[in-house]
Amino acid sequence: MRFTAPAVVLTGLLAAAAMPAGAYADTAHTITVSGSGEARGAPDQAQLSAGVTTVAPTAAAALAGNARTMTTVFDTLKRLGIPERAIQTSNFSVSPQYPPYNANDRGLQKIVGYQITNQVNVTLDDTRKLGPALDALVNAGANQINSVSYSIHDADALEAKAQEQAIVNARTRAEVYAKAAGVTLGGVVSITEVSVEAPHPMAGVMMMKAEAAPSTPTSAGEQGVTANVTVVFEIR
Repeated sequence: MRFTAPAVVLTGLLAAAAMPAGAYADTAHTITVSGSGEARGAPDQAQLSAGVTTVAPTAAAALAGNARTMTTVFDTLKRLGIPERAIQTSNFSVSPQYPPYNANDRGLQKIVGYQITNQVNVTLDDTRKLGPALDALVNAGANQINSVSYSIHDADALEAKAQEQAIVNARTRAEVYAKAAGVTLGGVVSITEVSVEAPHPMAGVMMMKAEAAPSTPTSAGEQGVTANVTVVFEIR
């Protein structure tokens, strides 16, 4: 918290004491305080990152195997009703594979195979679809679930609420300081938005054991939007 009010108020009052009568009203007397606010809401979107890693003796064989499985993954996503715009390839790599390191082997390492990795990011418009989507992807052959997260698609309303609370918080604090200093709080001179933190994607999946029959359970929880402001008030 940045608080400069005591110095400002003291300077203003001392300056006023040294001024001729009538000059006090023309001098700006202010107090500067910071305020913060937070608003919370339930996420309405889920994101996941999944993919397929395939290893084979040759790059061509690894690529062919990976392509077959990824085709099944894409078909599965489409059957779940996920539009193409919500599916984005995030990584594709080809890596040579080497035998375990042997300190006694002074020769060049030989390539013993190739690894192909293909990953996609998927956005779900309903958090309840996350568990079934994870199950379907694993059953389709995806052997990588890299991350899952939640987000709020339209956080403008929460942001506005957090900003309002930040202003109220700043005024409450300013009133406390003004009362302690023996001055009266006036109107707002200026408002500076220091920061607004939108909801950060958060993890929220609890994976069950492979042999469990029920769908993978997930929990969306809540996310918050925070706002921080600096407000300058007039004091009399």
